[in-house]
Amino acid sequence: MKIVFFGLDKIEQSFFSESFKDAELSFVEEKLDESNVEKAKNAEIICIFVNSEINKNVLNALPDLKFIATRSTGFDHIDSDSALIKGIKISNVPAYGSHTVAEFTFGLILNLSRKIINANNYIRESSDFHYFPYMEGFDLQGKTLGIIGTGKIGKNVVKIAKSFEMRTVAYDLYPDLVFAKENDLQYKSLSDVVAEADIITLHAPYNKENHHLINKENISIMKKGVYLLNTARGELIDTEALVWGLKEGIIAGLGADVLEGERPLKTENDLSLNGKITEDEKRIMRLNHELMKMPNVIITPHIAFYTREAVAEILRITILNIRGFLDGKSINLIK
Repeated sequence: MKIVFFGLDKIEQSFFSESFKDAELSFVEEKLDESNVEKAKNAEIICIFVNSEINKNVLNALPDLKFIATRSTGFDHIDSDSALIKGIKISNVPAYGSHTVAEFTFGLILNLSRKIINANNYIRESSDFHYFPYMEGFDLQGKTLGIIGTGKIGKNVVKIAKSFEMRTVAYDLYPDLVFAKENDLQYKSLSDVVAEADIITLHAPYNKENHHLINKENISIMKKGVYLLNTARGELIDTEALVWGLKEGIIAGLGADVLEGERPLKTENDLSLNGKITEDEKRIMRLNHELMKMPNVIITPHIAFYTREAVAEILRITILNIRGFLDGKSINLIK
């Protein structure tokens, strides 16, 4: 069985080498897409991360492919419909980092509420230990936190919010009423959540149905001065509407670990040179660069999951997924 791994560093490669001594392994440190699909030639299994793009063309170029193991919870980087039509099975890592991402979310919230990064940058640049009105923050106690998506990460956010004595409201297609009762959480409609919350945080999975879940229409009904967090998927927010909301002062601050158009943003120089970027991608890229320059915006490069504990869990579950496929078992298969 030939297995090709993409996007692993040397240390991570060693875990898989030890676990699959009975298979033919190849390691490629870069991501997989149409430009380098030949590096997966004859692969029966590929193992990838979210920065790889497995579209129909990639799948057609890999006729021997039987199994895709993605080292992520989300799988929107894979054309899963085309894969399943071809009989290719897909596994993900559904449960890692539920505490990790929730903790990171509050790191962003605290940085926005207490101007920590701005104050630190001022000290670095000036060595002046005076403080100024623009460094004034606000208490989280008593504020309303709106959580969109109450899976494992969203639930942990609710629990952390309780320790800050925040009021929590949430929107979810499948509300967990037992959890809500135990944790003083109120489920409401999406419009009610975004209208009531002082801080809104997104923890919903991305799919075609919730594309631009946050848009100009519901930004317009948010409290003036609301803070918005996104550690889920960039495509949940309409970037053009987001920039508008920040400029209008409706959104007082943004903390984002993910951005719409994030994948081309990571390789924008290459894309600009080889002409593989669409006009819409260019538009979103320009808006993202505008966001990066705003003083009330914190953007991080998709690292909310990135702790040693979470990475170890990702590797462990991915190994189990691949071993399960090799042994004829169904482990964490999607659809």
